[in-house]
Amino acid sequence: MAASYHHRGAMPLHSTIAPADAGGLADQRAGTPNDGLVSPFTAGNSVLDRRRAGVLLHITSLPGPGANGTLGAEAFRFVDFLSNAGFSVWQTLPINPPHADGSPYQCLSVHAGNPALIDPQWLIERGWLAAGDVQNGNAQRWLNSAFDAFHAAADKDPCHSDYQRFVRDHHWWLDDYALYMAIREECGDDPWTEWPASLRDRWPAALRAALRRLSRSVARYSFGQFVFYSQWKELRRYSLQRGVVLFGDMPIFVAGDSADVWACRHYFDLAENGCPRVVAGVPPDYFSSTGQRWGNPHYDWGAMEADGFKWWCGRLHSQLALYDWVRIDHFRGFEAYWEIPAESETAMEGRWIKAPGERLLETVHRLFEGSGLPLVAEDLGIITPEVEELRDRFGLPGMKILQFAFDSGPSNPYLPHHHPPNCVVYTGTHDNDTTLSWFEALEPEQKAYVYEYLGCPEIPMPWALIRCALASEAWLAMLPMQDILGLGKGYRMNTPGTATGNWQWRFRWDQVTDEITERLQQWIHLYGRRVSPPSGQPAHTTSQAPHPDPAHGLGLPETKQLGVALKQPTGGGLVDQT
Repeated sequence: MAASYHHRGAMPLHSTIAPADAGGLADQRAGTPNDGLVSPFTAGNSVLDRRRAGVLLHITSLPGPGANGTLGAEAFRFVDFLSNAGFSVWQTLPINPPHADGSPYQCLSVHAGNPALIDPQWLIERGWLAAGDVQNGNAQRWLNSAFDAFHAAADKDPCHSDYQRFVRDHHWWLDDYALYMAIREECGDDPWTEWPASLRDRWPAALRAALRRLSRSVARYSFGQFVFYSQWKELRRYSLQRGVVLFGDMPIFVAGDSADVWACRHYFDLAENGCPRVVAGVPPDYFSSTGQRWGNPHYDWGAMEADGFKWWCGRLHSQLALYDWVRIDHFRGFEAYWEIPAESETAMEGRWIKAPGERLLETVHRLFEGSGLPLVAEDLGIITPEVEELRDRFGLPGMKILQFAFDSGPSNPYLPHHHPPNCVVYTGTHDNDTTLSWFEALEPEQKAYVYEYLGCPEIPMPWALIRCALASEAWLAMLPMQDILGLGKGYRMNTPGTATGNWQWRFRWDQVTDEITERLQQWIHLYGRRVSPPSGQPAHTTSQAPHPDPAHGLGLPETKQLGVALKQPTGGGLVDQT
């Protein structure tokens, strides 16, 4: 149980839940207002409605001139590549703003988008940024310049009304995020637990003073989210037109130094000073002999359940406004989680604690009124019958990793002859080595066993395993971009348990040959995984899709009220809306 939180005069914590008048989860798949698009990608009791193939590639791994990939022309070109090759799913890693180490699984907010993914050309086209500003500064610096120009022309810019609408629609999380970021910047990027006690503990007078003192910074951070969401909306619209599902990733846990924990301390298991009492991780496993100590605070599940899991409903609300489907990273934490004493240096001294995952998913399921949940369960690691029962009760697809399939004989559950249709098969994930590097590291007898099982010794790696994935009974086959390009050692995205050298890989278009595309087209068709774009929505062929009208409205879906009556936070939020 978390320590009690009764600081004298503390600012009441925001609910950080979706406003009731913004609509429910059941129709989040329909896109956003004025899109004119209806997502056709969910039917029945499972998110998987037919056989499909997709590619796993984070936005940062796209080509381009900057330090990382963005939501600009290269993202639209990648959608074209996917559609032309026969893929109908693009899976990314979390797109929230990371900490300094760049990990998308330890972020400053569960709702905000990463400003580093913003395309500067989009700002230049709207007259908010000069080309020289992009060349002479980092992303945050030129985003600040764009805000200055936008603010100066507020009365004349047709986008200003869209910005105001965005701030109103998203205030239930944006107010706290923007103020948190502004204070964090003022405090030299120190974590909120090290701020002055009055700000750390959200005393009303201190927050009011911070809002006055930092009003421009607060507005600047809100503007950054407006730009991110605008660009993401355009990419999602284009993806739907080309028949490509956007498949997101949602870490089950939240970074301790985040707007979410600062604003909602009562939902987390914390000490009086805001530091975690216990932290998250996993025991020793395939990836680490000492386990993985992630360091995230654990939830106070009692507090969350007491108000009908509104925090989780709000989180899903924002994620399903961005994605068609969402993968729940570390799904097994909904059944039981590994609790590690905060003072422990490794994960070896933890213990399993039961979680109310069944009651949480029952609450979420009611919001969809019997339709399938657009969720995929990452069910890797130490999986018990109880975890499988929880996953299957709600019809959630699990994951099958082919690199895990060849080390324990024919009973290995990752082997394709054990794959149920309602699952997602991967050659490997962002946490695995590339398939070629994995295979080259095997002993000769292991390599022989792999090829004996695959029955295609004439096809080199990684293509032999790619073909195995596409041929699987699994309704969704996902291929990391590194495997499609045939890359070997040194090109993995992440090595679990390490803090440096991760999240940096990017591909180049000259690596994507006609031979690769033609082979993918042939195999995706051969194994019944090609899906045509939705009828009535033209499949554009340009590799540089035009951006929609910048004056086009932006907001949350106009959908019916949530079944659990999520209430709009009172008081209008912290940030002045006018």
